[in-house]
Amino acid sequence: MKKELFNDNWLYWKESNAFALLWKIDANARVITLPHDAMMEDPAKPDSINAGNSGFRDGCVCYYAKEFTPTEEMRNQTLLLHFEGIYRHAFVYINAQLAMKWTYGYTGFYVKLNDYLKFGEKNEIRVMVRNSGMPNSRWYSGTGIYRDVYLLTAGETYLRPDGCRIHTESIDDGIGVVEVQSTITNRAAGRRDLALVRRVKDADGNVVAEGRLPVTVYEGEEREVAGRFAIRDAKLWSDETPYLYTLETNLYDISEGDAKLIDSDSAVFGVRTLSVDAIRGLRVNGKTVKLRGACIHHDNGLVGASTYYDFHYRQIERLKASGFNAIRMAHHPAAPALLRACDELGMYVMDECFDMWTRCKTANDYALDFDKNWEQDVEAMVRTDYCHPSVILYSLGNEIPEIGTGWGVKIAADIAKKIKSLDTTRVTLISVNGLFAVGTDLLNIINDVLTPEDKAAMTMPDGNVNDFMATMTHESAILNHPILTERLDAAGAATDIIGYNYMTSRYETDAKNYPNRIIVGSETYSSAIAKNWKCVKNIPSLLGDFVWTGWDYLGESGIGVSAYQMVGDGFGTPYPCIMAYAGDIDLTGYRKPASYLADIVFGTRTQPYLCVQDPIHYNDHVFKTPWSLTDKLENWTYPGMEGKPVRVEVYSAGDEVELLINGKTCGKKPAGEDAGYLVEFETTYEPGTIEAVSYANGQETGRFAIHTAGAAKLTTSVEAGKTGKLFFIDIDARDADGTLSYEQGTEVTASLVSGEARIFIGTGNHSPFESYADGVAKLFNGRAQVVVVKDVPGSKVVVKVLDQEITL
Repeated sequence: MKKELFNDNWLYWKESNAFALLWKIDANARVITLPHDAMMEDPAKPDSINAGNSGFRDGCVCYYAKEFTPTEEMRNQTLLLHFEGIYRHAFVYINAQLAMKWTYGYTGFYVKLNDYLKFGEKNEIRVMVRNSGMPNSRWYSGTGIYRDVYLLTAGETYLRPDGCRIHTESIDDGIGVVEVQSTITNRAAGRRDLALVRRVKDADGNVVAEGRLPVTVYEGEEREVAGRFAIRDAKLWSDETPYLYTLETNLYDISEGDAKLIDSDSAVFGVRTLSVDAIRGLRVNGKTVKLRGACIHHDNGLVGASTYYDFHYRQIERLKASGFNAIRMAHHPAAPALLRACDELGMYVMDECFDMWTRCKTANDYALDFDKNWEQDVEAMVRTDYCHPSVILYSLGNEIPEIGTGWGVKIAADIAKKIKSLDTTRVTLISVNGLFAVGTDLLNIINDVLTPEDKAAMTMPDGNVNDFMATMTHESAILNHPILTERLDAAGAATDIIGYNYMTSRYETDAKNYPNRIIVGSETYSSAIAKNWKCVKNIPSLLGDFVWTGWDYLGESGIGVSAYQMVGDGFGTPYPCIMAYAGDIDLTGYRKPASYLADIVFGTRTQPYLCVQDPIHYNDHVFKTPWSLTDKLENWTYPGMEGKPVRVEVYSAGDEVELLINGKTCGKKPAGEDAGYLVEFETTYEPGTIEAVSYANGQETGRFAIHTAGAAKLTTSVEAGKTGKLFFIDIDARDADGTLSYEQGTEVTASLVSGEARIFIGTGNHSPFESYADGVAKLFNGRAQVVVVKDVPGSKVVVKVLDQEITL
């Protein structure tokens, strides 16, 4: 089908009267370009209904409307709208008639237009989004049409837009055998004699395989047509070699003799095979792969939930540069823009169906709709994912409370069966948190393993498992209790493998006791990366590890914040904290020390790394959650702290590491795997240069230095997104030698001078008082970022950042 972006010239307004007498456009409606996040329109507020779940921002009821004038010639065509994602409870009206209702906020859907259109006249397309039942998410969800919209057109006989399925059957002697399925829909009166012509092209546009099939379809029929191609000298897709082919499909009507092209389609795919077993683990193209994974949420940083390919391409590029080769989309189906970036850059994907089934985690979440909608949402996810070689794992759900019950096991089996009916080529799992899986038996387990003193010090769960995990003691004893063992046996029965959330202590025992059980660490503490990765390397049936989290995100406010005094109940941070602050990479894409530790642990970085704990707090006790680390920074500029004690952390894969300050040694210490790749030095702050030198068998293998910053000035650098839709302008405080000065609080501004664009400015600070759309921010750790979203790609835009005009 012909596919056109349908993002421009929408009118947007918020509901003022739910029972308005007249169907009209609100007087305050304004023209916008999609994608659009209505939740980001208003600033965070301390009395938010959602509180920290969504970063102190609330949803709303809002409307989008657009005029569309189909010509008379289009009367005999098929017209569809494809919405890639609307959060949430979307009602699509065509000329005031309800054409589609879609509940889930994370799966795309199609709207058939023909029955509602007036041809040769103006038509109104209106979308009502009812995201007012709050809270309904445990993280920042956004509100509105936050992904792309497309208009699809074809004749009355056409290729179903989500009906193409491509998978690799085998790879042998350099020949890749690929099976292709296309779905032909005929809504015309009478039969159609057709010819289906397919061509496979390589990355350079050369045809490497082709075929033609005659097909007859009858009135009202939808027909799947399979085909098989052998590709010589096939270039294989993997995380290391993300080579992509394109399948071009043309549909011809031959009913009257001459072949008439009536529809066409194209799909990008990779030649790759998957297999999993408990002896050889996960194999991609016959080669064992360990998943160096990072969990991520779906927001696009400073622009909120609005989804852009340019953002995701940059995000995946940075995660790969940090050593990761896999992501887990937590906890819902991924956006097509993200999957496209993963295909192109070589990033494996665990896609996830749901965060809840029949039991709510927040008062108004998807559990209210699960029983009626789960099948259509699973199908939408699988159809979206099928041709993407990056997708290798389907998770049925995350930390599902009822998974340990008989009914929960049945639901798991039903979802797994549905997925397998649509896609037999990928592996299924359920991401299990043991504390949830045992249900009310958790109290019995605690009584078995904890002393009265431990129980008195523990915060008992009231529905938020994060609160409990933040204060949990005797974790290993709780997670290895026989009751949990029994529940895990049941939970993993319906799936190919089982995901362990925060259950590292079970890896070795379960691998021994259950030799056929295949496990993946579907969610783990970033701080435990060294311990976890040692298990991954040593246990064949343990496929990999996914840290929480690879990229910082909005919502779940403060779970990763460390502090020097207790705030509230000790878990999380109150307003204005709007983000988790638990990412190895911050909200703007800047690498934090944890990302370098992961890089070294994975073996993807040989150079050592060092960072410094703030000497001002040398004698203070730090309060941390399991997701937070110390306040360490890649910083050696602490005026007024000369001669004061300081702790320096060095990460090194070498068997020994040396610390130098201004060329003088502070000694050597054992490093590498036995030390958890982390060595701490106690020394004295002295301005100048601090350097770490790594050794293996007495030979230097690398060194890394940071310097005291001199007088700094603000600098800007521009990074264009992959397509030129987004531009990222970094503002840094640097001295004459380029050393970053970690200064705080300096006000920076950004504004639009000319052109059609939206401007967002912010930092990685978890608690900003400014909103990202305000045009002003305060430096955090010496940095800020401006994101420019061009509404008209390719157009000229001029922005003013600080006192400098920048043309994009």
